[in-house]
Amino acid sequence: MTRALVLRHHLEDSPGLVGEAFEARGYELDLVMMDETSATPLLDGYDVMVILGSKCAVYDLEVEAKWFKEELALIGEADQKALPILGICFGAQALCRFYGGEVSRAPDGEIGWFEIDVVADVELPRGPWFEFHFDHCTLPESAELWATSPRAVQAFSIGQNVGVQFHPEIDEAQLKEWLAADEEETRELGLDLEALLSETARETSAARGRAQELVDLFLRRVG
Repeated sequence: MTRALVLRHHLEDSPGLVGEAFEARGYELDLVMMDETSATPLLDGYDVMVILGSKCAVYDLEVEAKWFKEELALIGEADQKALPILGICFGAQALCRFYGGEVSRAPDGEIGWFEIDVVADVELPRGPWFEFHFDHCTLPESAELWATSPRAVQAFSIGQNVGVQFHPEIDEAQLKEWLAADEEETRELGLDLEALLSETARETSAARGRAQELVDLFLRRVG
């Protein structure tokens, strides 16, 4: 059986709809925490790696000193082993930074369901995709741009690796867990939670199909 290593940075995070898509394609998923209290996982025996999002920023030097340097080293090891990575939000930004791009605070964040502008000949659905981010990427020269929005690069590839700024894994259940995990931040953002959860419930079925298309696109890239 093919195996996927999934890195998460918070207990409320899961591979969600993306995990379902990998499992439907014969992958066994190992969900591993990556933070200052966790041991860095070994890559032996894995066919792909998925890096989920984080509330942290890839340019936060304190976070880097605590644990992110180990994640960057793991990306380096994956690069040496030719182990493909699907990076989601923070995971995409980690790929961008590792390969020489820049990540910085965006003038405006994006929270909610948004359509994206997809580059011609890239077989990625326009969405809507769920967004929850406040940073944006300036891609390295080695990257191939796949999609954008007025506020950020939304998808790209670097070699066998694919990064997406949006959250293809999200469904209503996971969003509820996210919002409950940090109620103070949720209040500060001033979100209409009922409306956001209702829209997510309506989108989940179609989002499941889009997540499958993304995973298929990634796996075709892997070859």
